Amino acid sequence: MMIRKTLHRPLGDTEHMLEQWGWWRMDGMGIPSYASPMLALMRDALPSSTKSYTITDELACAVDGALAKLCKRDQQMGDMVWLYYGSKWPAVRVGRHYKVSEMKARELIKAGVAWIDCVLETLREAA
Repeated sequence: MMIRKTLHRPLGDTEHMLEQWGWWRMDGMGIPSYASPMLALMRDALPSSTKSYTITDELACAVDGALAKLCKRDQQMGDMVWLYYGSKWPAVRVGRHYKVSEMKARELIKAGVAWIDCVLETLREAA
């Protein structure tokens, strides 16, 4: 499996955060679920198999909200970011899905990342 290395490029921190959000989302961490007391006891008795993320639940939920706003504002761009980071599709596949070139798909994904970066920056300033 190829690891995407984006930390040394502009917006690298936001892209890394979106990568972490994608893994967090794929593991179902943001889905509330009911756990019976017996299930909780059995789960706690087993060795931990949970992954450690470099993103907190609060930040992941903020990324979720920012991406939802982007999807409402520009459906195609939001879906491309969702597929690339949330579903881990390669840019070639995203481009084929939308019948655009890989470079155009990457361009739209980068624009979506920049939009999410701006939304999260305003949240950071408010805090």
